[in-house]
Amino acid sequence: MTPSSPSSLSRRGLLAAAGAAGAAGLLGAAAGSASAAPPGGRGPAALVIHNARVFGGAGRGRPAEAVAVGRDGRILAAGEGPALRRFVGRDTEVVDAGGNTVMSGIHDGHVHPLGAGDRSLRPSLQGAETTEAELREILTGFLADTDTDTGTGGARAEPDRWLVVEDWNPVGLLPTGTVPHHSMLDALATRRPIALVGGDGHNLWVNQRALDVAGITSATPDPAGGQVVKGPDGQPTGVLKDDAQGLVKRHIPEPSRAELVAACARVLDLAAASGITTMMDALVGRHELELYQALAEAGKLPQRIVPAIRLDAEQAKDPAGALEYARALRREFEGVPGLRFGMVKVFLDGVIEYPAQTAALLEPYLDGSGKPSQNRGELYTSAAEYGRLTAAFNRAGWQMHAHGLGDRAVRTALDGYAYARRATGQRDPRNAVAHLQLVDPADLRRFAQLGVAACMQLQWAAQDTWTMEALLPYIGPGRHRWMYPARSLEKAGARLAGGSDWPVDALQVWNQLRTAIDRQGAEREGGLYPELEGLGRTSALRMHTAGTAWQLRQEGLTGTVEQGKAADLVILDRDVTRCPVADISGTEVRMTLVGGRVVHDARSATGRAAAARLERAGSGPRPASYTAVHGGRHRACGCGGGS
Repeated sequence: MTPSSPSSLSRRGLLAAAGAAGAAGLLGAAAGSASAAPPGGRGPAALVIHNARVFGGAGRGRPAEAVAVGRDGRILAAGEGPALRRFVGRDTEVVDAGGNTVMSGIHDGHVHPLGAGDRSLRPSLQGAETTEAELREILTGFLADTDTDTGTGGARAEPDRWLVVEDWNPVGLLPTGTVPHHSMLDALATRRPIALVGGDGHNLWVNQRALDVAGITSATPDPAGGQVVKGPDGQPTGVLKDDAQGLVKRHIPEPSRAELVAACARVLDLAAASGITTMMDALVGRHELELYQALAEAGKLPQRIVPAIRLDAEQAKDPAGALEYARALRREFEGVPGLRFGMVKVFLDGVIEYPAQTAALLEPYLDGSGKPSQNRGELYTSAAEYGRLTAAFNRAGWQMHAHGLGDRAVRTALDGYAYARRATGQRDPRNAVAHLQLVDPADLRRFAQLGVAACMQLQWAAQDTWTMEALLPYIGPGRHRWMYPARSLEKAGARLAGGSDWPVDALQVWNQLRTAIDRQGAEREGGLYPELEGLGRTSALRMHTAGTAWQLRQEGLTGTVEQGKAADLVILDRDVTRCPVADISGTEVRMTLVGGRVVHDARSATGRAAAARLERAGSGPRPASYTAVHGGRHRACGCGGGS
């Protein structure tokens, strides 16, 4: 199917010549009178979208052809085009969808949008796979580009200005298996402290100068929920995992509030251009809430936001104290328009790929040659602690959202939820486990039994370095088969929800949906058990709309296209319900509405700018040498190795 041109979109009530006949058929006699009202005394609609294939998401009846949106921002009706002409008045805007999909906006159930804004202010490695020499060449370019500190009137950056580089690929040093060490960064011709921030959010690699600034030595203990990686000689290697990253990050100067607000406003526009209407921000504290407050005050918060207040490993041991902490933040910020509180986030483990291997496994990691090691990963909170914490929050009406990648972490979350269910007697607390990279088959049915949402990031469910070279030799084929077991969870009755984890990955919403179906996606090496774990098209669409709305306790408001629900809608440039699956990746959003308000219009100057930035999503400033070094190696970010 050939996508329609954006120019065919009409928002003026009188369509372009190509669509005028359709408009006339829809408007009929009602177009002549602003007073013409549908039965029941309602006034004319603010907007009618017709000539559409409406994916309603509720699974009832044949697809609608038109949607009417009221002046209160809610859906008046969805049905056949002629039947909805009664909603059209003189000042009703009429949109011809060109035969393409109209559906609920995307609900992102696990994302870090403010983190994406923050990252956009710094140079990016784009997750590239490089040799040590190639990496040094790129970093040399970054050092040259940042040699003058424009924020201090042109002062030179040497020797104290930090070079912070985003989207370092912790499994991307070549040849495969090369382990990062501060000495590799120390070889650069600079005295500046350097920090490479892992694109996975769980790893930080720094040079010796940065270790010195942070005061990290062989005597530095591991903080709760983190690890200062040390070599055989007991000295820090320069790699810090999970909560140990804060030992260095606290010394890195923050951007100004104005810079952050402007950057975050830009990335929220990118999200709107991608069709995202609701987001659960999965890592929130006071800093993030203050940013949301500033964005709302500036009129720059287009989406509905559910902030998940992050609790660290120490807070997880003190349910009463943790609950008071969350309640205090809610009291302070609950008046911010667009925010809805009621979620907390806990990390149960880290990441599974070599060399980090901090995800908690039921059986040990293998040594790469097929022999069991002594490492089962890191479990940051026990099942007993997590159960008590969950019980305290569920009693108070809060939901829990657990980071669980390894099968032991997933089981720990489920055991904790089972305890809370027994302790509280609640049958629908709507708790969740996110990521689910590895799930033991014995735990599949427990999601439905406990009413737990399975929040998955299925853009990762494809063959690439992360899932193959950095993982298969270290867990073996038996466990590897259970990677991201979406269809198995669905068959076991689990409620599936979707999330992007942006900016851990570039924001590619429609490729994410496509990968949920074919387990390959764009620019990947091959499918990851598509015959076993690929979802049907309808399941993938529901997962990222109604499924996530259910996860967020928002299903009464959004997630499906039904009368009375909020008009959080997207109009696409193709029919994603019938086009070839591979074509879903290239979907463009022509219009996004939140509560009936247009927050993205592809024809507007703002919309065109956002769409152009979206094509480069995830890219930050980088030196001219980057393109030559980057080559064609990085297959996942979609940046094409250029720009």
